[in-house]
Amino acid sequence: MNAIVFDNVSKHYGDVLAVDDLSLAIEPGRTVALLGPNGAGKSTSINLLLGLLAPTQGTISIHGRTPAQAVKDGELGAMLQDGALIPELSVKELVDLVRRLYPNPLELGEILELADLTALAGRRAGKLSGGQAQRVRFALAMAGAPRILLLDEPTAAMDVESRLRFWAGMHDYAAGGRTVLFATHYLEEADEHSDRVIVIARGRVAADGTAAEIKRGVGGQTVRFALGEQPAAGLGTLPGVSAVEVSAGVVTLHTSDTDATVAGLYRGTTLDVRDLHLSGADLEAAFLAITRES
Repeated sequence: MNAIVFDNVSKHYGDVLAVDDLSLAIEPGRTVALLGPNGAGKSTSINLLLGLLAPTQGTISIHGRTPAQAVKDGELGAMLQDGALIPELSVKELVDLVRRLYPNPLELGEILELADLTALAGRRAGKLSGGQAQRVRFALAMAGAPRILLLDEPTAAMDVESRLRFWAGMHDYAAGGRTVLFATHYLEEADEHSDRVIVIARGRVAADGTAAEIKRGVGGQTVRFALGEQPAAGLGTLPGVSAVEVSAGVVTLHTSDTDATVAGLYRGTTLDVRDLHLSGADLEAAFLAITRES
């Protein structure tokens, strides 16, 4: 059974179509980045998944349950961008209060460690910085040991060190076979911390695959090496190559598949290849190309 399924889901706000016949399935145990420009339908999709909104048409299931039932059963934990904390309670008191609402919660110490909050356990929630408050929201999201964790812009307001610690905790939590779906505007985080990327534009899936697959799909990859006085004839026929440039003894091969091109270069030619450099479109460039096209 899939962890999350959107089946021909649409959502209208009056005459505005925010989600347009969206269909996707996420398998259990995956860490998935959900990307999309402002107004693409990403936030609406998240609210539909949480049962905060009802679809105009179509159905959503979470481990075979409706969103409302999944939330009630503790199957889904969410960390949203906003959400006031009870300022008078300490971090430890607040996390313990929430975890006791669930039938089989994580141990308090484990939650604090995963969210990097052990040193802040005694601090009042009203005295936390923005990044520290985000870590508390992360702790509250996983307090009930949900099988699915939904994170909306989880590292907003965090400094670089806090982000590194957050992702370490997230990976530790996901390591038990849990499913993580996170929405972010930090595309380098999506590239590094997901094993699947879904791009939404105009309420539909515009791209779906690993970060590497999505980057390959928009092209922009190159293989560059020192050619010297060797002949460049035949390089244009190597796998994936779309164009060849030669300048000052250096050749640049524009390719759709750097792996195939390099393999062909070493196996199919007798060239002495030196100073080999590979480069490709980053996820940001791919994201911009996909969303512009959509």
